Amino acid sequence: MARKREFDEVEALKQAMQLFWVQGYEKTSMDDLVNHMGVHRKSIYDTFGNKHELFIKALEYYKTAIGQQMLQHIANKESALDKIKALFDFSRLSNEEQAKGCLVVNTAVELSLHDEVIAQIVRTNFDETEKVIYQLLQQGQTTGEFSSQLDLAVTTKFIHNALIGIRVQLKTTEEQQKLQPIIDMTLQVLKSTSN
Repeated sequence: MARKREFDEVEALKQAMQLFWVQGYEKTSMDDLVNHMGVHRKSIYDTFGNKHELFIKALEYYKTAIGQQMLQHIANKESALDKIKALFDFSRLSNEEQAKGCLVVNTAVELSLHDEVIAQIVRTNFDETEKVIYQLLQQGQTTGEFSSQLDLAVTTKFIHNALIGIRVQLKTTEEQQKLQPIIDMTLQVLKSTSN
């Protein structure tokens, strides 16, 4: 009969995610993970696999948790423009709490060129974010908030690129107010194409 695990798998995975988020993949050793998670090395391997497999699980956990939080953050906004503004606000709010930037963006910069499995996870996450942005732009067109001439595909990529840029900037500056003009200019593209 197998022994019952003596730790909370979800909490252990969350702890691993937090450590990877702070230190990145390469700088995080198995010893670091053992100490931070409070789980024996053998139990980590038995439950999550090797460091790479654990990182993938932690990244997937992050994607799900942060994705849900993001959707909740924009859900109570009424207009499409306000919801898109809220996407930028969410990046800034989560950064104030965590002060680590975005784990997916950090991972894209650190590993995407060298690890195809990770690159695919990053691409999937980016695609999911772009789908949300596209739907918001579509909503804005339907309600007449944005021009019917707005190229949704190109504008989606533009907004997402700006969002990624802000997430990178947030990791490198403590003066977040300096980023507001960049966000305002990005959103001006939508205002200038409104009816």
